[in-house]
Amino acid sequence: MDYWRITLLGDGGTGKTALAVRAYDPTIEDSWRKQAKVDNRMSLVEIIDTAGQVITEKSPTIIRLLFSQGQAFALVFSLLSRTTFERIKSFHQVMVRNKGQAVPFVLVGNKSDRIEEREITEEEGAELAMSFGCPYIESSARTGNRVDDVFYGLVRKLRFGGESKGQKHVETTRGSRQHKSRSCIVM
Repeated sequence: MDYWRITLLGDGGTGKTALAVRAYDPTIEDSWRKQAKVDNRMSLVEIIDTAGQVITEKSPTIIRLLFSQGQAFALVFSLLSRTTFERIKSFHQVMVRNKGQAVPFVLVGNKSDRIEEREITEEEGAELAMSFGCPYIESSARTGNRVDDVFYGLVRKLRFGGESKGQKHVETTRGSRQHKSRSCIVM
């Protein structure tokens, strides 16, 4: 079984905690763990939730903790808020500055079930993801739509060579790990 740590980043009110709660059972206040079968292979996935904490370059202790623990990242914005969409760019910059360009991540537009209230189009989200060089997923924590896609997609990227240099993958079963070339996963 592999063990992976995925960190959720984004402004408060975007549904980060709701995504984590929908996908996994809470173990402690800001972390969730679950055994999941991804592509017929068991993984223990831990989600680290920033739970509304303000993440800026002026909070070095929080940044150091979040980025030292996370192996992959979900950058979450609300499809109902232009402000969170614009601010996700600064979260991306902080992530790249602290983890480098090669870290696996996905851009998530959450609250897709509230169609009438949308401020961000699917095209805008896809364009931003393309500029970041990552997959884009629209999800709904309320209905559960595409929530597993967010986390399982990141597990796949981590398994197939998406780890940042210097991070360790923990393998708890026999056998060698296969290495494949890095590629974008279209979801």
